[in-house]
Amino acid sequence: MQFNPMKLQRTTLILVISAILLGGGVYIYEIQGSEKREAAKIPKKSIFNFTEDEIQSFTVNSDDKTLVFERASEPESGWRMKKPKEATASDAVVSFLLNLLAQGKSDRILTVSPDQLSEYGLDKPSATITVKLKNQDSPKLILGNFDFTRSFLYAQVLPLDSKSEQLDVLLVPVDFQYAVSRPLSEWLVNQEKAEEEKPSAAEKTD
Repeated sequence: MQFNPMKLQRTTLILVISAILLGGGVYIYEIQGSEKREAAKIPKKSIFNFTEDEIQSFTVNSDDKTLVFERASEPESGWRMKKPKEATASDAVVSFLLNLLAQGKSDRILTVSPDQLSEYGLDKPSATITVKLKNQDSPKLILGNFDFTRSFLYAQVLPLDSKSEQLDVLLVPVDFQYAVSRPLSEWLVNQEKAEEEKPSAAEKTD
């Protein structure tokens, strides 16, 4: 059998490349993968500790508008817009936001100094949501920038739990942005549809 040095070199090169690729795969799985697995083990923390039923009113402040809503019992139960106009609010749209507030969880919490808030868009928030509860507490959620994946928003809860020089910045669902950035018309009941759904006089007497 004739010895072929070129074939040996190619075989050695293939083995070296395979070892490098295998080592890279092991690194990705063991190092980067372990980081993701560890992050997955961290339980998500509720943003607030109140239920949807406890919310009596809420305000959404942004650069271009201020919306105020109150829970109504008369003439029928539901939500009413108080500002910028008096109108019946869409229960579905309001419930979407209130469910996020009551059930939403923070994916991760970052600890930052006050002078870092601008890095997360929290010095000039895109929106601030203030709720008033039955017990008269008025917690606020301040929304900042998207994170680099655009899957979450940076946010801050007020009032702060402590007077620490370090502040908590939360990563909250991006659905909050969709919930508060609607045009005014989407917050309101479609009056034409509402009129169509009202029972007629004949139906009322049946």
